[in-house]
Amino acid sequence: MLEIACFEMTSAETALKSVADRIEFCADQQLGGTTPYIEEFRYLKSVYRKPIFVMIRPKGGEFLYSDMEFEQMKKDIVEFKKAGADGFVFGILTAGNNIDTERNRQLVELAGEIPCTFHRAFDRTPDLDVAIKKLIRIGFRTVLTSGGAENAMKGKEKLRALIEQYSHQINILIGGGVRSGNIHELKSFTGGSYFHSSAIPSYETFADDDEIKKLKNAL
Repeated sequence: MLEIACFEMTSAETALKSVADRIEFCADQQLGGTTPYIEEFRYLKSVYRKPIFVMIRPKGGEFLYSDMEFEQMKKDIVEFKKAGADGFVFGILTAGNNIDTERNRQLVELAGEIPCTFHRAFDRTPDLDVAIKKLIRIGFRTVLTSGGAENAMKGKEKLRALIEQYSHQINILIGGGVRSGNIHELKSFTGGSYFHSSAIPSYETFADDDEIKKLKNAL
């Protein structure tokens, strides 16, 4: 399964027309992805049939949110759910970078049958094994991770361990510097089945259809 992270409409449309399996739609690439505009999402859903997972993140930076920001996250899930979101991507940590069990559970319950992915805030937690067990109990279907490292290649040993231990309970979505030049090695080494990439070539700005094809073919 290949998911393409899309931070604006050009990349989103390129990926939705491509051989990718789904997209993660968000805004503000420089902030690592925030909640996109609902109007843009509605347009994409009106034109394309491919699944669109929506980032729910009211700001960049730390994954610690005020009460007001948390209420905004709940409102966004309700709004995007009504608009036809195929999945949600979010993650809330405590001040000590542990999983905020209660707040994440509230959002997962609000999403209902719509699958939820815990994003790379996971890689900031002090113990990935403790964290992933919490995510499984909360009800997340997927966790996006580079194995706690700067990128997936550097974290491939931990990724393999996570996949061996937990992939029967939660999908391990490998992300962080995944490109056509390394995805085959990552797949072979980790045994992973789920991959996440922006598919933006070096020195480019938008997702590239040829890169998406190379990523998919390498799987």
